[in-house]
Amino acid sequence: MGLRDIGKRLKASVEELDNARLQGRFVGKQLTPIDELPLRKPIRVGGEVTRMRITPRSGTPALEVVVCDGTGDLVVVFTGRRTIGGMGNGRGVLFEGVAHEERGRPVLLNPAYTLLPA
Repeated sequence: MGLRDIGKRLKASVEELDNARLQGRFVGKQLTPIDELPLRKPIRVGGEVTRMRITPRSGTPALEVVVCDGTGDLVVVFTGRRTIGGMGNGRGVLFEGVAHEERGRPVLLNPAYTLLPA
């Protein structure tokens, strides 16, 4: 690490440093960046869980998980579920599914997922 790298790190905001860390964590896994997600096409995306909450959808509970890969946020919805064992804030997860847009944000509905080692 040279002096220029140290200078950049000292001048960067916490958000910029966190985004760079997340982008580095998912390099080499052949994933689509969240900010470049194509809608209505099969994708493979990864990120770190930043929020989880239970919301009603059509009268049934749904687990809503927000993940970030350093380029943007993605909402992942699991209908009929309240929890997923092993999934929690800060956990790295890979998702495979088809994205669509809801209220101006990308959403994956009931995707296949893989929990990454902590």
